[in-house]
Amino acid sequence: MYAVISSGGKQHRVCEGEIIRVEKISGDKGGEVSFDEVLMFSDDDNVLIGQPTLPNIKVSGHIVGQGRSKKVIVFKYKRRKGYRKKRGHRQDYTALKIDSIKIA
Repeated sequence: MYAVISSGGKQHRVCEGEIIRVEKISGDKGGEVSFDEVLMFSDDDNVLIGQPTLPNIKVSGHIVGQGRSKKVIVFKYKRRKGYRKKRGHRQDYTALKIDSIKIA
């Protein structure tokens, strides 16, 4: 059984017991999180697709940790002009463990 949820402008395919990384969500470690924007749900024999979301399915989990991903280097350069810019960026993330996918 799995579901496709929307969080932080991205879509994630989740199963029960899985740990995923999403865009930063405010909350402390161990805090409860629930997703109402479920785009698709599938169990062994049937598939439900939302238009755009499925109102009767809820995905819940808890926060495992907060962190920052690896640094991405952004380097801008124009040849023969002496123009160089080097910047770094680290994106914040929240690690979640999916506890349950429930049908209301």
